[in-house]
Amino acid sequence: MCSCSSSSNMAGQRLSLRRADMLKYDRSSSWMCAVFLTLAARLIAQTDASDVLTVTDANWTLILQGEWMIKFYAPWCPACQHLQTDWESLGRQGESLGISVGRVDVTQQPGLSGRFLVTTLPTIFHAKDGNFRKYVSSRTIEDIQAYVEQKKWATVEPVPGWKSPSSLLMSGMANLFRLSVYIRQIHTYLTNTLGIPSWGSYVIFAIITLFMGLMLGLMLVLIADCIWPSRPKHRADKTVVIVKEEVSEEEVEDILMEEKHTSDLDIESERVSGDESSEEEGAMSDDQPPSEGAAESSVRKRKPPAQHTTEGT
Repeated sequence: MCSCSSSSNMAGQRLSLRRADMLKYDRSSSWMCAVFLTLAARLIAQTDASDVLTVTDANWTLILQGEWMIKFYAPWCPACQHLQTDWESLGRQGESLGISVGRVDVTQQPGLSGRFLVTTLPTIFHAKDGNFRKYVSSRTIEDIQAYVEQKKWATVEPVPGWKSPSSLLMSGMANLFRLSVYIRQIHTYLTNTLGIPSWGSYVIFAIITLFMGLMLGLMLVLIADCIWPSRPKHRADKTVVIVKEEVSEEEVEDILMEEKHTSDLDIESERVSGDESSEEEGAMSDDQPPSEGAAESSVRKRKPPAQHTTEGT
């Protein structure tokens, strides 16, 4: 009985040791697989990064030099996902084609989407020494290669200067797109995190907009007043200077005589003009025929002598 029990104990210990060894081997193999997968993922990421450059607001000026093919995409876009494999293949062939390949995630880089006026996804641009052309042909890898190798881009009209991504207007457009994203993030924070209703968020934005407009108007008025100050309207005090001259008595008498003489002449001229006017009125009265009233009065005055003569007879 003792020998049987001891042998069974020895077998059990051996089994436990084997199980422990197997567990150690499984753990070590799992760690090895995890390390291998991590290294492979890093290697793939490095190769992708070296083949296709991720363009951001910080490094977008790199595409102003040399020849580039740039893709604007969004992770949720099905067409962008369908193009992803061909675009990575184009990135691997970029060195042989003599071009650089880049991509822009519009969800992470709203400023660049505004700078290039991206309205559809995916959007592809060809850049050659700062001249940008929009690619509108087929999105297959063969057509894109032919577009670069056969220089079909030379027949496409480049983007005008005022719409160029490096222009001042497009820089302002990029800032507007960034501002819109910031406003959307603030609205999401107010409604989701703080629990403010949507209409309350809109009221807050309206008040802020009015306040900023008032402040901007005040600043413009102050700047204009500093550059072109208003001139005060002062009334010039008119000073009248009276010069007193010493005049002799003889000169005073002569002045008085002249004044008297002129006054006499004025009086005589008034009299002459009055006489002439009276004469003209008399002449006009003589020329006019007697009125009917005057004729009747003359007839009445003549009738009594006629009656007197008849009575006498």
